[in-house]
Amino acid sequence: MDILLGLLVNVLEEGLIYGVMAMGVYITYKILDFPDLSVDGSFPMGACVTAVLITAGVNPWLACIGSFVCGAVAGCVTGLLHVKLHISDLLSGILVMTGLYSINLLITGGQATMQFYNQNTIFTSGPAALLPEAVKSYRVIIVALIAVVIVKVLLDLYLKTKSGLLLRAAGSNAQYVVSLGRDPGKMKIIGLAIGNGCAALSGGLLSQQTETANIASGTGMVVMALASVIIGTSLFRRVKFIKATCAVVLGAILYKACLVIAMQLGLPTNLLKLLMAVLFTVALVSNNLVSKRRKKQYVDPVQR
Repeated sequence: MDILLGLLVNVLEEGLIYGVMAMGVYITYKILDFPDLSVDGSFPMGACVTAVLITAGVNPWLACIGSFVCGAVAGCVTGLLHVKLHISDLLSGILVMTGLYSINLLITGGQATMQFYNQNTIFTSGPAALLPEAVKSYRVIIVALIAVVIVKVLLDLYLKTKSGLLLRAAGSNAQYVVSLGRDPGKMKIIGLAIGNGCAALSGGLLSQQTETANIASGTGMVVMALASVIIGTSLFRRVKFIKATCAVVLGAILYKACLVIAMQLGLPTNLLKLLMAVLFTVALVSNNLVSKRRKKQYVDPVQR
């Protein structure tokens, strides 16, 4: 029972942290229809920035904001390459992802791994330190949940604003945005900034949980985030009281649970990335089949 509880705690901890990244990828992938590969670079960037700031004595919550800002800047670069220089979306993301590898090394002073053990983090100081002893073993879940709720509420509020509505329109009907006298390219840049900012924030949260930052930690993150988005939006599409931002967080938790179950069944750790790719493929194919079935159900009554 203790082992099962430990696994559940681990799934919730990392699932919630990765859920922040999933909400960002939801903005770029689902709303903007932009396959942003720069997430693989902005995620470790957030971890590296957080590690450097905390080591320098900066408040860990301010370090989270710093990681978000740096990720947003990386997203802006991706957007500028695509919108202003007319480079394709995939290549824009690849270029930024590649460049961020060197930038992350510069941030950490050339270290591939940066440790900051025994430093204050959001999980050990501030509100987390005030938690009762009875729930201190679950402090990571509680603080991560608070971070997820803050990001979710802010995103939901933004998407209801005029700028948020234009962002939605830029992804589905750019010509409509042009007819309103607005620049859809500008909205894409804003969306990419938000998406990469969330990815970097997620990396910063994970680094504070593990008290270490690794520049290679971003490998496969875009696959995990996309799978979380597809799983969440597909499974909870018809649940009216669950918004998309909440659904993708639940998708991240379910995705993490699948990985943990596979590891417990004896899957070698060196096959973890392969399993991530397989799960993403299954989620993608299932989503396509469901979409085709719904379209067929919609067309058939019309034909009758």
